Amino acid sequence: MIKLPPPKPEVLARRDQIIAGLRELVPGDGVIGDTLRLRPYETDGLAIYRQPPLAVVLPETTEQVAAVLRFCQANGVRVVPRGAGTSLSGGALPLEDAVVVGMMRMNAILDVDFADRCATVQAGVTNLAITGAVADRGFFYAPDPSSQLACMIGGNVNMNSGGAHCLKYGVTANNLLGLRVVTIDGDILDIGGAHLDAAGYDWLGLITGSEGMLVIVTEVTVRILRAAEGARAMLAGFRSNAVAGACVDAVIASGIIPVALEFMDRPAIHACEAYAEAGYPMDAAAMLIIEVEGAEAEQDFLLGRLAEICRRFDPISLRVATTEEESAAIWKGRKGAFGAVGRITPDYFCMDGVIPTSRLPETLQRIGEMANDAELAVCNIFPAGDGNLHPRCMFDANDAVQFARAEKLGADILKLCVAMGGCLTGEHGVGIEKRDLMGVQFSSGELDQQRRIKTAFDPDWLLNPAKVFPLQPAA
Repeated sequence: MIKLPPPKPEVLARRDQIIAGLRELVPGDGVIGDTLRLRPYETDGLAIYRQPPLAVVLPETTEQVAAVLRFCQANGVRVVPRGAGTSLSGGALPLEDAVVVGMMRMNAILDVDFADRCATVQAGVTNLAITGAVADRGFFYAPDPSSQLACMIGGNVNMNSGGAHCLKYGVTANNLLGLRVVTIDGDILDIGGAHLDAAGYDWLGLITGSEGMLVIVTEVTVRILRAAEGARAMLAGFRSNAVAGACVDAVIASGIIPVALEFMDRPAIHACEAYAEAGYPMDAAAMLIIEVEGAEAEQDFLLGRLAEICRRFDPISLRVATTEEESAAIWKGRKGAFGAVGRITPDYFCMDGVIPTSRLPETLQRIGEMANDAELAVCNIFPAGDGNLHPRCMFDANDAVQFARAEKLGADILKLCVAMGGCLTGEHGVGIEKRDLMGVQFSSGELDQQRRIKTAFDPDWLLNPAKVFPLQPAA
């Protein structure tokens, strides 16, 4: 089981006083302190772990965030930033003596500049709402995590989130121009802006993906892009995971960069087909969804080339969409994957490792062997083009033995990713899930240097302190 640091008794003893002080800073119903109303904040998307916080604060302005952080620093109170709570790594898991700062009321779109192709929004704006605000002018916001209907842009920045279309357009870091952030001292900083590069050190690069441990993000300036004329998908079914993995590597090696390149294995195909009735090949051991975009002639050319590559691997099924409706049908099951897998297992861990695409066949074979050894089922659904794996380890959390085996299997899969020349996380972040595996990826000296950066921003380690770094300092 993942451990959390013990609470500070002196903070717990002053709980009522702390809540009263916060209510002076954020009046009305902006502070939650009663036990029942704290329950929705006790976990995030990694729902197997739960811990109610000391209190929840729901600020509406950057200035309120600054006042709350100054208060918490003066009183030695830990702070956990939270967006929509869709984190799959426990990044927003509270501590017993911590104040959760929820960003959901900071949900305004502040400015859209079509001439300079950027938009400035508050951190609580949902990912998909950015595209919704600019779509009528033919623009969109590229990163598209599966939770984009709910997840908030501030959380995307904290976790450097990706998505199905990031193979072509990049992850959050590749689509940011500026941030407004608040330090634990309550200082408000503006980093970057509506231009291509920021002066001085690359603070934007440092803060993006820092998981709420350095600052709290309150406003974000993102790139918006001109939408393509159209997009179409194709579907290819194969006889084995290894063959599908080899086809992925061949696609990338060809120099064609699809908009999306998704992998699903047999358990995932069956679960998604039962859920969505998308017409998937039930006799396939693995399946690829490949999408391209552009003018109709460009789509035809690229899909033709991709079909030729897939045929080299003797597919048992090959379907190329000819209309937007057919493309939507191909994507239907993939978009419902989280719910589909939830129908066939009481619980599952969705892992998040990265490997070189050339090692995909070998890695998938090893994951299958490891799952058999653990006597657990695993299904694989992931954006294969960038090597970002999402094996779902299925188990029953009410069975303590299965729970322990699932935790170990997940850790072993992530260790395998590192051994294959990859890394522990691609888009979900480290959070608490991978915290105790950081020593597999980094030396003690490298971890100590990262801790020094954390300390420079947050000397008392009050901002999201139980995440990313192992609780026991590196030797």
